[in-house]
Amino acid sequence: ELFKAVNLWATKRCEEQGLSTDDGSEKRRILGERIVKRLRFPVMTQQEFSSVVLDCKILTQDEAFNLFKYFSSVPDTTVGFSEKKRIGSRGSFQRCCRFASVVHTDSGYPYPPGTKDCLIFTVDKEISLLGITLCGSRNCNYSVVMKVKNLDDGDYLCCKSGNFSSTLIRSIKSSESAEVFHYFGFSIFFDDPVVIREGVRHRVEASISGANSCFGQGGRKSVACLDRVKFDFRDSCESSNGTKAERGQFPEFHFTVT
Repeated sequence: ELFKAVNLWATKRCEEQGLSTDDGSEKRRILGERIVKRLRFPVMTQQEFSSVVLDCKILTQDEAFNLFKYFSSVPDTTVGFSEKKRIGSRGSFQRCCRFASVVHTDSGYPYPPGTKDCLIFTVDKEISLLGITLCGSRNCNYSVVMKVKNLDDGDYLCCKSGNFSSTLIRSIKSSESAEVFHYFGFSIFFDDPVVIREGVRHRVEASISGANSCFGQGGRKSVACLDRVKFDFRDSCESSNGTKAERGQFPEFHFTVT
């Protein structure tokens, strides 16, 4: 929707000045590189990009080619545009990355009917939990019901369900490391931020249906993030599909400090 508005504005300016809009070069000149480079093409779906962006011809052939490689999950593709999704009024957020690596075996990580992946966590500073990333497989769709429960008072704080598509995710080996690795997965953002109070035990639960996926390994029980927020992870007896602090699901937690 943002791109549509920007393109319409540039088209009107061209029409006012008697300039051609056939090849897109005049629209790009009027917009300027600063604006074009800040458009978040990677967060569009491939269908949106193909049906809305390409015909406007604002991008160069190389830019369009690299973005198609990105949508096709070609590893290490440099697109030159921000890959960070907007989260409305929530502002910028941090990620707690708890695994040293994410791997995919020949058989993969299965999701038998009636099972769920669970993990207990606490934080040493109050945060707003915005969402959680799950592992997946290349170009696969998953049906998920995710809940977060306050274990101290027994209340469920949120429930998010839906169908999600797995894409290539760029991550780091830990929150303190700059070493990058890639894996296939998808992030589920809650409708409203979930307040996680300091020192209170919470459990994240995910009932997942879909193809076998990759999974995390080398997980740490304590992860120090920026702004001096520390996550502590513990195994849950409710986890019936194999997720533990050391391996399994929930590779990343997205949050802001409150």
